[in-house]
Amino acid sequence: MQVKNSYKVLKGDFMYFNESNYENSIIELFKNNLGYDYAYGPDIERDFYCPLYEEVLLDSLYRLNRGLPDDAIQDALFKLKNFENGELVQKNAVFMDYLQNGIPVRFFVDSEERSSIVYLVDYKNPDNNSFIVANQWTFIENSNKRPDVILFLNGLPVVLVELKSPSREETDASEAYRQLRNYMHEIPSMFIYNAICVMSDQLTTKAGTITSGEDRFMEWKTKDGKYENTQYAQFDTFFEGMFQKERLLDIIKNFICFSNEGIKSFKILAGYHQYFAVRKAIESTKNATVTDGKGGVFWHTQGSGKSLSMVFYAHLLQEALDSPTIVVITDRNDLDDQLYGQFAKCKEFLRQEPLHAESRENLKKLLTDRQANGIIFTTMQKFEESHEPLSERRNIVVMADEAHRGQYGLTETVDAKTGKVKIGTARVIRNTLPNATYIGFTGTPISSKDRCTREVFGNYIDIYDMTQAVEDGATRPVFYESRVIKLNLDKETLALIDKEYDIMSLNADEQVIEKSKHELGQMEAVLGNDVTINSLVSDILDHYENNRENLLTGKAMIVAYSRSIAMKIYKRILELRPEWQEKVAVVMTESNKDPEEWRKIIGNKHHKEELAKKFKDNESPLKIAIVVDMWLTGFDVPSLATMYVYKPMSGHNLMQAIARVNRVFRDKEGGLVVDYVGIASALKRAMNDYTARDKKNYGDTDIAKVAYPEFQKKLSVCRDKFHGYDYSYFRTGTDLERSKTISGAVNFILAREKVDDKDSFVKEALLLHQALSLCSSMVDEESRIEAAFFEAVRVLVLRFTNTGNGQKISLPEMNARINELLKQSIKSDGVVNLFSDVNEEFSLFDPKFLQEVANMKEKNLAVELLKKLIAEQVSVYRRTNVVKSEKFSEILQKSLNAYLNGMLTNEEIIEEMLKLAKQIAEANKEGDELGLTAEELAFYDALTKPQAIKDFYENDELIAITKELADTLRKNRTIDFQKRESARARMRMLIKKLLKKHKYPPEGMEDAVQTVMVQCELWADNVMEV
Repeated sequence: MQVKNSYKVLKGDFMYFNESNYENSIIELFKNNLGYDYAYGPDIERDFYCPLYEEVLLDSLYRLNRGLPDDAIQDALFKLKNFENGELVQKNAVFMDYLQNGIPVRFFVDSEERSSIVYLVDYKNPDNNSFIVANQWTFIENSNKRPDVILFLNGLPVVLVELKSPSREETDASEAYRQLRNYMHEIPSMFIYNAICVMSDQLTTKAGTITSGEDRFMEWKTKDGKYENTQYAQFDTFFEGMFQKERLLDIIKNFICFSNEGIKSFKILAGYHQYFAVRKAIESTKNATVTDGKGGVFWHTQGSGKSLSMVFYAHLLQEALDSPTIVVITDRNDLDDQLYGQFAKCKEFLRQEPLHAESRENLKKLLTDRQANGIIFTTMQKFEESHEPLSERRNIVVMADEAHRGQYGLTETVDAKTGKVKIGTARVIRNTLPNATYIGFTGTPISSKDRCTREVFGNYIDIYDMTQAVEDGATRPVFYESRVIKLNLDKETLALIDKEYDIMSLNADEQVIEKSKHELGQMEAVLGNDVTINSLVSDILDHYENNRENLLTGKAMIVAYSRSIAMKIYKRILELRPEWQEKVAVVMTESNKDPEEWRKIIGNKHHKEELAKKFKDNESPLKIAIVVDMWLTGFDVPSLATMYVYKPMSGHNLMQAIARVNRVFRDKEGGLVVDYVGIASALKRAMNDYTARDKKNYGDTDIAKVAYPEFQKKLSVCRDKFHGYDYSYFRTGTDLERSKTISGAVNFILAREKVDDKDSFVKEALLLHQALSLCSSMVDEESRIEAAFFEAVRVLVLRFTNTGNGQKISLPEMNARINELLKQSIKSDGVVNLFSDVNEEFSLFDPKFLQEVANMKEKNLAVELLKKLIAEQVSVYRRTNVVKSEKFSEILQKSLNAYLNGMLTNEEIIEEMLKLAKQIAEANKEGDELGLTAEELAFYDALTKPQAIKDFYENDELIAITKELADTLRKNRTIDFQKRESARARMRMLIKKLLKKHKYPPEGMEDAVQTVMVQCELWADNVMEV
């Protein structure tokens, strides 16, 4: 079947490859490459108020559930169509359970009540399912909408694809995301049945769920799980990688889950790296159960979703190994709680509640009381309490989180002083569960010296390194800034700190480290010295308030050497900033020996949970958390971008800690670690075990060597681009002079003849802004002000030249954006007001505004402003009035071509555009003069397009035809216009009959009918999208 082109005459853009062409290419790919059937929406007889493809759904239900009576199928269908009242996310969660596990039904057989499950999908036999790709599929709810492409699985609309034209600058994948969000308000019922949402503009194609923010939509970069060619993945790689029939079924059943975070639920779709790695881990585990019990090590860099990968793995394991018992080992209580919490949030997906082993005896009982199933969480310590086996069952899988943190050893060691034999932890675990299979999950690499971890778990199953994670947008890079010098520490103190790092680098066990630290007791005294603490706090406040407070949500973490030092930092901050009571908090464990005043500050477990909620809440006044050990592992606050380190750390502890600032959040450029104790060499050592490309890309991320030189370079480039323009008033002038300097600068950039010059400035200024967000503490005030100027100009150039996201120009929004920039960058409290005489929006229909544009000194800016506003109005006509759209498009294009070819000066093109603006404004009033609505005026324009028509008919007669034509279309305004080609044919027949009655068109002007037809088609298309 040939793919039909949706009728989009003059509706889309007049470009060689537009959205409609892209839509067709996607459908072709699904049909030819993936073997999907194709349905063209308007050809399908159906109920347009129901989002399901009912005919196919019913057929599938009976086919997949042979042997079940009709009552059972009807009960399932009733449940599919009737969800209890609730939020969209709750309804979708119920549907996903139906989709993954089937619908429980009750029915009677010979008066006896029976129960069974009606399955919606046959996951074992992909070919037993119906896969349909459909376009132009109209659905009516709060309004009429027609998503670009829908994938139906057995008649259920499980995937919705929103496309944007690859060849239009003002639309992009972000516009597709906003459209998806709009659909969720306008046609929410369609999303009850949604598994995956896709947005694409060909260059960028990403998938997410109904709860995903735009920054959580991810690309699918490989068809086979290899990372080699993932940097510039093609759109076909995405669609073929995700939507092969077998793969789509696997993703839907095993790689989509809900995480219930209290009152909110988040629907999570696995990233491609999680999907392929978990699949490898399952195969590796299956192999290990029949060989040496070594399932392997799963290394996915911190922040890339390791906890959820563990959830997906545990879920899949149930089926792969016939319901084994899973024991999850963590070596620290705080991590234990975090991971246990993630499993508990996904208990519906796992179809069982995770259990907590309270003691070794409890762990033994939990293992003894069952022969299968169960997900049991425990800590390393419970294994070390005895060497007796807890269970000799073979169907146990041990998942160790951050496996190598436990300082494993397989060999026994003898304490020289006591003669006591100490057995390595790894040996203890092996002895405790001798027949189990072991798999390790880690966010940091295994040390090259650490043979023991490999002895227990085997080799790497999958490596997802920092470079790949940053490239994929799964994490952000972490940068480093040294401010040790600000503390004025003496040589002895620095030597003491170095000694501590040396001890940590030996990888000695915890007891040895603690003993050595005790011997280094002076560290507490030195780092806790009042003078040093005062210097530290003063510098942190200076750095935070001048560089980080206004960045993103202003969240920061201070890592203190010890509990007493944490309290000193806290008290000193409040001495200097007494109004910060709600802004700063201490988060650490309590001790019975704590002074009474500490207890009030530290609080109980509930208090710490409340602090965690507040710190994760971007709107909360709590901005700075002072920590010692808590929150340094497994605690995620995506907006956290700054960490002040006042505690020597090394190896994976260091890498785990700094990963707190690598999470993805809006336009966060990266995390910044500000160092007061010389962690640079420890960072370099820790990077030794990372992949070669990680060492190359992130081996040294000191902002003094990376971001600051980049800032200087880009500042120089931007200065060069403004050679010949004096912007000194931006630094020294009044608010009015600043405003004029900014608009003059925009004018200066817009004067460039080559589009590349403008684009190049926008690109370079963005890189300058990004570099500054990381290294602003190193930048002098003058350069910072200069950078703020370039950023203000960049924002405005983007707004005016339509390379943004197609938003209308809003003056209040623009002024607010510029003033926010100035406030952040140069602490200006003044208010810059561009176009001081314009109060609200720029409007073509405001004579006062048009006069102001005519009088503007910045002629290039005036040209761009008029061009954008006229293009916006023409775009409105494209969707509503075919004649005016053609007319004004033609005039605009003709004028612009003359301008670009040098035939018109700035003044002349402005004059031409002002004339055109006035014509458009007058055209807007035509309907009022004729007593026609805007809709009717479009039909009148179509009827009277040939100039000579008015010689044959009185105007009253033409108005009468117009009103009758509009009335006829409205009365027949059924969904049929979009439903089938036959319905469109009926519409055309009605129009021809009506026109013939009025003897229209006159003889020899038969072409006039075509314009009327096109306008009617346009009306039919757009009336559905209102």
